Amino acid sequence: MTPGFPALLALIPGDPAIVHPLVALGLAGLIYLTADAVAHIVGPLMRRRIRPLGDALAGHLRPILRHLLAAGLLILPAALWPVGTLAHLLLGTALAFALSALAVHILRSLAIPRWAVVPLALLLFVTILSSSSGGFVPVADMLNGVGINLGKRRITLLDLISMAATCVTLFALVRLANRMIGRSITHAHGLDATQKLLVQKLAAIAVIVIAFFVGVDLLAIDLTAFTVFSGALGLAVGFGLQKTFGNLIAGLILLMDRSIKPGDVIVVGDSFGWVNKIGVRAVSVITRDGKEHLIPNENLMTQEVENWSYSDRNVRVRIPVGVSFDSDLKLAQELMLRAAQESPRVLRNPKPNVWLTAFGENRVEHDILVWISDPEGGVGNVKSDVLNRLWLLFREHGITIPYPQRVIHAPPGGSLPQ
Repeated sequence: MTPGFPALLALIPGDPAIVHPLVALGLAGLIYLTADAVAHIVGPLMRRRIRPLGDALAGHLRPILRHLLAAGLLILPAALWPVGTLAHLLLGTALAFALSALAVHILRSLAIPRWAVVPLALLLFVTILSSSSGGFVPVADMLNGVGINLGKRRITLLDLISMAATCVTLFALVRLANRMIGRSITHAHGLDATQKLLVQKLAAIAVIVIAFFVGVDLLAIDLTAFTVFSGALGLAVGFGLQKTFGNLIAGLILLMDRSIKPGDVIVVGDSFGWVNKIGVRAVSVITRDGKEHLIPNENLMTQEVENWSYSDRNVRVRIPVGVSFDSDLKLAQELMLRAAQESPRVLRNPKPNVWLTAFGENRVEHDILVWISDPEGGVGNVKSDVLNRLWLLFREHGITIPYPQRVIHAPPGGSLPQ
């Protein structure tokens, strides 16, 4: 405490037991109002200037700035005010609230579950309040007194709480780092969608590995203690996670050779749809029915896959049509071509075409060949649109589509069976 601060407090008129707590409350309120005003101005500027951070904390940036500024401003009066007074306790409570609320908003912005956020915030509140009041040492001693011995090491309740807090903090930092890296890569120029996704996956793996070793160092975990179990445990994990790692490597290979990219229209077995995303374990394929098929990455490496947009997004659609033998074939073919050209999704280049394919039992077979550039929009609806237009044109111009016919002849000198 600075020598001049008690003298400054002595200048405040009135009973110190009543006036000083009121001054502390007013000071805390003024600090929060100032922090809120500054956050209201700085928040939009920070979101524009540091876009990855602003996008990662979207919806929580202003309250995070408010509580961060308030905590920074409350530290000084809480440190200078005489310890053991009600005013100091009020300032310590305000500081503990600011830091706890800051932790809550940061963790919730990173989609950390509420069941993990609330205990951590309460623990942080109690810890800061006890520290600012000079009473954290007895609490720490009490938590250290409860524990069990595991070999040469004693694990106490304080150690478990510290481990849980460290794990949640590291998990939140990994989420924040992945979001910021993801936003930065998304807005990067010179990379296509597949390259951006590949860099995001590799960066996410690197962040997790770094967080693991940082956590081992912070928690002072001796990895040599696991040497006895490393052989059996490694073998069990290897067999158990064989498919998982296989799918992970397969996903990275798919992204590197760019054989399948987000947005491609593919056919795998009975699954037809467009690739929504390539995940760590599976590729998400959304069908025209709105169903999302999760296909393991390994299946796309080992099975035959039709990629309708691998090198070119243009896809040709075949629409079979038959007309009667007594129809004007030239007119019918012109109407088929007209119906195809009038369909909005049919491309003008390559232009549609009509082929006469066969003389059937009761009709002349034709194929209308059209090209589309958006196969993710479906193929059946293109056929339906062309055939609907053709039906109206055929009726308007007297072109008939014959019914199947069978001629039954009676035997000589006899009659048809009843």
